[in-house]
This record gives sequence, C-alpha cells and structure tokens, in this order.
Amino acid sequence: MGLRFTLAKAAGAVSTWGLRHVAHRPAANLPGKIALKVDPVLLDELRGKCVEGSVVTVGTNGKTSTNNLLADAFEAAGRTIICNRTGANLAAGIASALLQQPAAQWGVFECDELWLAHVLPRLRSNYVLLLNLFRDQLDRCGEIDRIQTSIAGALAASPDTVLIYNADDPLCARIADTVDNRSIPFGLAESMDLAQNTVADAQMCQKCDGMIQYRYRQYGQLGDYFCERCDFARPELAYAGRDISLGAGGVTMEVCGPAACERVRTPQPTPYAAYNLVAAYALCRETGIPTAAFQRAVEAFDPRNGRLQRYRLGGRDVLLNLAKNPTGFNQNLKIVEADRGPKMVAFFINDQVADGRDISWIWDIDFEELADRPDTVVFAGGSRAHDLAVRLKYAGIEAPVVDSIDDAFVRLGALTAADVMPADAAVYAIANYTALPPVHDALNAMEAAEALRPAASAEAPAGATAAVPAAPAGATAAVPAAPAGATAAVPAAPADPAGSAPSVGDGDSSSAEPPVVIAHMLPDLLNLYGDGGNVRILEQRLRWRGIPVEVRRVGHGDTVELSEVDLVFMGGGPDREQKLASEQLLAMRDDLAAYVEADGPLLAICGGYQILGRQWLWGDELVPGLGIIDMETRRPGTSADRLIDNMVLESPLATHPVVGYENHAGRTYLGPGVEGFGRVVSSCGRGNNDDDRVEGARYKNVVGTYSHGPALSKNPEVADWMLARALDRRARRTGQAAPKLVPLDDAVELAANEVMVRRLAK
Repeated sequence: MGLRFTLAKAAGAVSTWGLRHVAHRPAANLPGKIALKVDPVLLDELRGKCVEGSVVTVGTNGKTSTNNLLADAFEAAGRTIICNRTGANLAAGIASALLQQPAAQWGVFECDELWLAHVLPRLRSNYVLLLNLFRDQLDRCGEIDRIQTSIAGALAASPDTVLIYNADDPLCARIADTVDNRSIPFGLAESMDLAQNTVADAQMCQKCDGMIQYRYRQYGQLGDYFCERCDFARPELAYAGRDISLGAGGVTMEVCGPAACERVRTPQPTPYAAYNLVAAYALCRETGIPTAAFQRAVEAFDPRNGRLQRYRLGGRDVLLNLAKNPTGFNQNLKIVEADRGPKMVAFFINDQVADGRDISWIWDIDFEELADRPDTVVFAGGSRAHDLAVRLKYAGIEAPVVDSIDDAFVRLGALTAADVMPADAAVYAIANYTALPPVHDALNAMEAAEALRPAASAEAPAGATAAVPAAPAGATAAVPAAPAGATAAVPAAPADPAGSAPSVGDGDSSSAEPPVVIAHMLPDLLNLYGDGGNVRILEQRLRWRGIPVEVRRVGHGDTVELSEVDLVFMGGGPDREQKLASEQLLAMRDDLAAYVEADGPLLAICGGYQILGRQWLWGDELVPGLGIIDMETRRPGTSADRLIDNMVLESPLATHPVVGYENHAGRTYLGPGVEGFGRVVSSCGRGNNDDDRVEGARYKNVVGTYSHGPALSKNPEVADWMLARALDRRARRTGQAAPKLVPLDDAVELAANEVMVRRLAK
C-alpha cells in the first residue's frame, strides 16, 4: 500500500470525524469523495476488506430497500458486512462505507446504474443484482439504452461477476444477452392481474424492429413478453415466484429455484415488493444464506428511511414513501387507491440535480386514478409544486400548493374542524429524492412529539388535530377553491357559475356538434419526455368549454385519414423508436404535406419536430426527413454534447413568456423565410442550436419546438392558439361555424409559469 492510499485513508478519517462531531452531518459521501481525489484507485485497495467477496445491487427502483434487506439477511445468517445503508450509491458513498467500517466477510453495496461502470471493475464483486430499468432522470442518465450499454460494459470489465437479473424486464434481459458473464434470471411465473398504466418504457423488441407482445404484464414493461418477429422472449426463470398472494397483509409466494421450492412472504403490500422479494431470495440462495435467516430478516425489516415508513400521528395512519419516476409513482398510487376511506395525499416534487431538473415525467403518472374519489384531499408541495398542481388540475384534481408537510397537516386540521374530513383520515406523503428528507424529518419530529404526550391524549378526540402543527396565531387555514375546470377532490360549496368553465367531461355527448378530432401520432413510440401530456391539455381545454373532442391514438401500424383530422400531434422518442416511427411517417409523407398546406394545425416536439425537416439525426447518422419545413438538423461533436436546460422564450403566439425545458443533441437550422417559434430570452437555454438563440419553427399552422414540460402545460396561450386553428379547420371540414374560445381560469398554469420565469431571471 502506497503513500496515496495512506493519505486517502487519513483524509477520509479526518473528514468523517469533522462531519459527525463538528458539523453534525452524515458522513456518507464527502469522506469518500475526498479520499478518491487523493487516491483514484482507492476502491481497488479497499476491496480486500470484504474477505469473502461482495454483492452490488443496481436498478432504477428499489435499490436501497432491497440492498438493506440483503444486508439484514446476511447479518441474520451470522455474516459480518460492510454496507452503504444510507443509499449513498455513487463511488464516493461506497468508498466512505469501506473506509469507515471494519473489515468484514461480505460487502453489500447498492450502486447507481451509471456509476456501476466506475465501481464494479475495481470491486470485482461476486454478484450484481439487477432489479429493473425504468426511464429516470433523462437530463442526467439519458435514454435507457445508454444505461444498458454502461451496465453491460461494467460487467464485461469484471468477467467473473455473476449477473442475477430480473428476466421479466426486457431491458434487463437484453443486457444478459449481450454479456459473457454467467447470468441467473429471476421473475414471477404468473400474472398478479394488475390494472395497467398508460405508459410503459419498452414497447419495441430489444433485438429487432418488432413490437413486444405479452402473455401477461405485471406493471410498466415487466411481464412474460415475446416478439413475433424474432426469438427475443423472456428466458426460462432460474428463480420463479408462483402462487402469489398480494393483499393488505403483504405478499406471499412460493419461489422455485434450482434446488427447491420454498414459501416466503413480506409484509410490504405492493407489487414491486414481490419482485424485490424474489430478487433478494435468489441472491441469498446463491450466496448460501439459509431461507430461515432470510425470512427472519424480511419479517423484521423496518429501515425507517422514508421508504414505505408508517406512523401513527394524532389518531391518523400515515404512510411515507419515495417515488422518483412514472413507474414508481404509479405503483404508489395503487397503494393510495386501494384505501377506500377518507384520506389526505400530499405529493412533493423537487428538481435539484439529484432529482433531475426536467420534471416532464409527471405527465406520465396516472393521477386520474385519484379523481372523483370521495373524501380525498390532495396537496402539491416541493420546489415544483406549481407544475404538479397544473398536472393534477388536468387530471381533474384540485391540489392547493403547500409549503411543507406541516402546512398540509394544518390544512387537514382545518378541514377536520370544519367537519369536511374526519379526524381519523389517513395520510399519504409521496416525495422524490431530495423532497423526501425534509418530509421524513418533519414526520419523525411529529412522532417524537407525540411520544412525549401523556398517554391519555395519545389518541386525539374526534375533530382534534393532536400531534400536528397548529396554525399561526391569528391565521385562518383556508381551503382554496378548485380551479375552473377542475374537479375538487373534497366536497366544496357550489361556486358562482358566472364566467366559469364547464367541468371535465361536461361536453354534451348527445349534441349534434361534430367533435374536434386530434390525431396523436405514434404514442407507443414517441413519448419520451411526457410529451403526450400536450394532447391531454388540448383535450381538456376543449372539454372545459363544452366543445366535443375525439382523440385518435394512431399506434405503430395503424392508419389515419387526415382529411378527417383537425389537429395533429407528434412527440419525440428514443433513437430506435424514433427511427421506426419515421418510417411510418415517411410512408404517409404526401398526406401529411397536404394536411399542412391546407392549413391543418400540427404541433411537433423534439424528435417529431426534427422529422419535419429535410434531414434529421438518428444516432450519429443523417437520415431523410419529411421535408415539410425548410430546415435541417445536424449534430456537432458527439451525442453526449447535448443542449439541456430550462429556457424562457418570447413568442408571437403568447403575451406571457413561454417556459419549457430542452434536452436534445441535434442542432436545427431554419431555412430562409422560416420563422422560429420564439427567441430564447433567459440566460440559460439555447434553443435550436448554439448560434442564433432561435427556438423551434413556425410554418403555416405548424409549430415545432424542443420545449418539453410538456410544452403547453405552463403556456395556455399557445394551447389556445393551436385550438383556435383546430376549430377553424373543423369549420372548413364540416361547414359549421367555428365557435369563439371563451376564456378559462388559467391561474394555476400562469402561477407555474411565473415561478419559473422568476427563477430563471435570477
């Protein structure tokens, strides 16, 4: 061991002591970060502290819970471990754990998906446990194929590592197909009969240009899949969960492995807990952990780290959980939906670096499942609370913005005092990465305060709000009224109808007025950044005005008669999906061009925008576009040289600033006479390219833009500009006069717009 290693250990020890005893902060990352600066090969030298070897848990969802369960199981079997239990899963966090903890038999580490390529070749772990891959933090991680390539490269650099992977996930199975490491597939051998969500992250076959089919699907892209065009299919399971019972008491199943079938259970009542259970069981059996020790660890598992953590506060049952992407949020909503009693649901979304600056993904969460639920009140919190309130509004849910979970409890207390909500209404708090710790701390403080209360008052009497913060002296905890067009999630007195818009679904379906027809082109391929939310916004803004609307979702292989369409929408997608979509769009190029030349309105985002030009980028290859707009897209440098940031535009289509988020590698250049959608006026954001600060393009009634968010969510004027052209198109098509678009109450949308404009002006 050299001088660098000695200095690195000393630096780690000093920084650990200072953080814990002087700053009173966790020492999970910084000591390892400092030590790695001193000695970049530190992990090579520290891996010997794990005498018998190490395991690494990786995947989008469930890493911390599964890895901590494995750590408990190893300890229950009498094995000593080193573990990064706090979830510090970059190289620095793993280095900190190795520096701070004594030598042990096993290392049990969780690792970020992209950091596995840095960590695994140095640790040379015995096993990698790959749980799942879902779309997550696209501004940092990029498209999922980048993560697949990174994980495969990590395994190739550590050829003796055994891969234990979720074979129900086609994205994980593809990694196993491409590496030479020994691979052990696990999964669920029967359907859990779950309701499906709108969006899944893998629609295309992983080996060819076919589309994945399912014998049954669990959630997201997980299930028993196959391709009709090639031999890609779920492999035979080495560890298979069978006879699955999923209920309020948890998950019970029989897991059949190479040696035996054994009954196991977890008290966590979620579908993803079933996958975590069989994954942890498979790794424990492979490492020789007895099933009895494994089951003891599962039964006693209570990490109290904010993941499915339960409290009893003021007579209310409270559940806190992490969710950071559409799949995770949708599974949390299933938990909430299963509770048919009165409840408060508080969502907290931040956009710090660890969360991902781009929160377009909230439009792929099926919040509609909470709409029209009696005795349910919903709040929106976090640094992007206003964006969340917009999303919930378009789901038909009133969601007042709150400053904190304490604020949400105060408002719930006011509802209880007003006899709107019962005193024992359940509480659900769901937060993403950096939003979780303050909610967790606040609930822990409430729990500690309640523990100090006299036993006689531990349960609050009816109508009381014990163990929750009181409203400030002299303050009135008001419950804001629902925005125009939204469905209040709690009973409310009728509002004055004058000037208000009809509620969602109030359009008269028996009216002879023909619907406005919106063609959503290839939503199964082109919806990478929640861009399908634009269609939802357009649809709802018509319904709120009582105008009938029909959305035709034109999937891969479907046809559409554009002469019967009043508005076309095209989103963007991953490279492979976008190439497949472009082939279908090129086949209908003449029809699309005729539609555009006849002043048909068309909104195209990101990849859909690029395809409208003469050429666009597929990976690093220039490919022909539709040639509908005189423009071309090309790429300087590499695909990693992306333009990623928030941006504010001035646009002739809106009096308010237009706010969006860009994430693209291609640089688009407009031909002579083609106008931009807007001009970037914020200090951040670039627009079409690095040179002219022009963003997007306008041609006739076509709008193309790189703006995600979705583009229309905080820009209602642009939405109504598109709808006015759609109504004109319907009038020409049907011979009926185009109605005037009556104003809507856009206070929620404009508040979200103003928050971002103020932030980006700093």
